[in-house]
Amino acid sequence: MSSNQQLAFFTFFCPMSKTTISGFSMVRNATKLYYPIKQAIESILPIVDEFVIAIGKGDEDDTTRAEVESINSPKVKIIDTFWDLEKYPRGMENAHQTDIAKSHCKGDWLFYLQADEVVHEKYLPAIKKKCEELKDDNEVEGLLFSYKHFWGDYNHFHVSHGWYPNEVRIVRNKPEIHSWESAQSFRRIPNFDGLNYRQQEGTFKLKVARVEAYIYHYGWVRPPHYMQNKKKALDTVHKGSKRVGEIYKDAAQDFDFGPMNLLGGFKETHPKVMQGWIARFDWADKLQLTGKPNPNRKPHKHEKTKYRILTFIEQTFLGGRQLGGFRNFILLKSK
Repeated sequence: MSSNQQLAFFTFFCPMSKTTISGFSMVRNATKLYYPIKQAIESILPIVDEFVIAIGKGDEDDTTRAEVESINSPKVKIIDTFWDLEKYPRGMENAHQTDIAKSHCKGDWLFYLQADEVVHEKYLPAIKKKCEELKDDNEVEGLLFSYKHFWGDYNHFHVSHGWYPNEVRIVRNKPEIHSWESAQSFRRIPNFDGLNYRQQEGTFKLKVARVEAYIYHYGWVRPPHYMQNKKKALDTVHKGSKRVGEIYKDAAQDFDFGPMNLLGGFKETHPKVMQGWIARFDWADKLQLTGKPNPNRKPHKHEKTKYRILTFIEQTFLGGRQLGGFRNFILLKSK
């Protein structure tokens, strides 16, 4: 039985199912920065009742809005926004935009995907079922997903210290739950002032249950020149345009992914919605499959001896559990 058939079977034979799910996201300049935003939305469209996306005003040569409109689904709802990096510096505009989209959602559960995150169709029945099972369990404030962080191409992914293995991607539709810091995760923030998304005091980690599903993160899979442009764009949001001008003054035009043999090999299938996108892959000749990292650039974190040792310890002796890793949630193991 295919995943879609499983989902249809579950829906048909569970008449008690009245749980509603809203998908939501935010984006700006997706097409010119090589974000698979259309694929991200389409990947969960079968299990959501709506998908709300805040699209920031982009550059004149960007066609993100047309790309999203091409999905041609009544479930997709676009909110046009403007980004204010002075009012929301240090990456907080990402969280602010995420909150804008969240505020327009109507579902019981809210399924957040960033513009480079995609869900494999094989996980949809399990995700839907988990939302149904926990709808009335008010102790659970969100659902925790596992991650695969792809790097360079579609055949390699990170199994490295410092790359978050889990993250919260479904939350309750409660006004006190807000996107946090630079929109990587969420926190409960009573009496939030709507400005300081990096505040620590008076914020609370969400209590979450694990769902047996992965988020496929393609944020580091782009042609090298697009990858460099994307890094500049992110650094601008976090550090400001003046600082970015200094950082990239003498930088190479193409991003150097480094030796690919330092990463894990991916032998499974990618989401069906990604097939056309993956078919565009044409930068294999610009990737370094083996050898040593370029000594003339700053090493990537996973290339550094310290992190390679930590990764070995975690994967060999700790079952993949990270030592001191980012953990912005309270996992309810009994759920």
